[in-house]
Amino acid sequence: MTDRALAVVRAGALTTVQDRGRAGHAHLGVPRSGALDAPAAALVNRLVGNPPDAAVLETTLTGCALRPRCAVTVAVGGAPCPVTVDGRPVSWGAPVDVPAGALLDVGPACSGVRAYVALAGGVLVEPVLGSRSTDLLSGLGPPPLTDGAVLPLGRPRGRHTRVDFTPQPAPPAELVLRVTPGPRAGWFTPEATRVFTSAAYRVSSASNRIGLRLDGPALRRARPGELPSEGMVLGAVQVPPDGRPVVFLADHPTTGGYPVIGVVRGADLPAAAQAVPGTPVRFVAVRGR
Repeated sequence: MTDRALAVVRAGALTTVQDRGRAGHAHLGVPRSGALDAPAAALVNRLVGNPPDAAVLETTLTGCALRPRCAVTVAVGGAPCPVTVDGRPVSWGAPVDVPAGALLDVGPACSGVRAYVALAGGVLVEPVLGSRSTDLLSGLGPPPLTDGAVLPLGRPRGRHTRVDFTPQPAPPAELVLRVTPGPRAGWFTPEATRVFTSAAYRVSSASNRIGLRLDGPALRRARPGELPSEGMVLGAVQVPPDGRPVVFLADHPTTGGYPVIGVVRGADLPAAAQAVPGTPVRFVAVRGR
């Protein structure tokens, strides 16, 4: 019987299993999690014939190396990077057939931060609360990959897409985030509100799956004290005591006590997943959804 699994030869800086996440559990204190660049994850799944909710691997900056124990079709997308099979260059952004026992090497990102590796049949780790995603904040789901780990694979459901190459958005040279003011914009001075949507920020190297941390001018509060903890949503821009904004991403806490000056539109967050440290960031105020 074919062993539908893959061995992790090189785990890389941070490689996790991700799918669409576990939405609907915030009342239990469980973040949504899921792929930070959801469109990239959905595309590589489509390339190998998986449903869009199949679990993929999300790498961070340095890629990973895998050895499947069965022949499998693979696609790599998201951050552009070199891809080889047993040392031979193969296509990025297209389906590739990898023989059983061959070494699939997903190299360091040439630009951007996170690459996505889809394997036909999906990564079949045990789901938790309806998702196979790794959640770095709560610890739910499978742990980040380690060298020597073995991951089960599902069986392919259909034929993969017959393409030579698929265009994908380039990592942002400048990150423009549309933000709806509030709910705690009144906690900040008028000058801070003006600075928030006019000053240039840059992505901090301290950013992670929990939040996009920004370097730039501090936002001054108009009132002292702290809020009682309240619910936090994906894209909330929380301002801690140092005044530097933090944009909450997929593994964000579900509650928090620092004021939220605005909420970034969900459609703008996938680009944040690919913004390298130092990328310029601008907030543009919008009204409504």
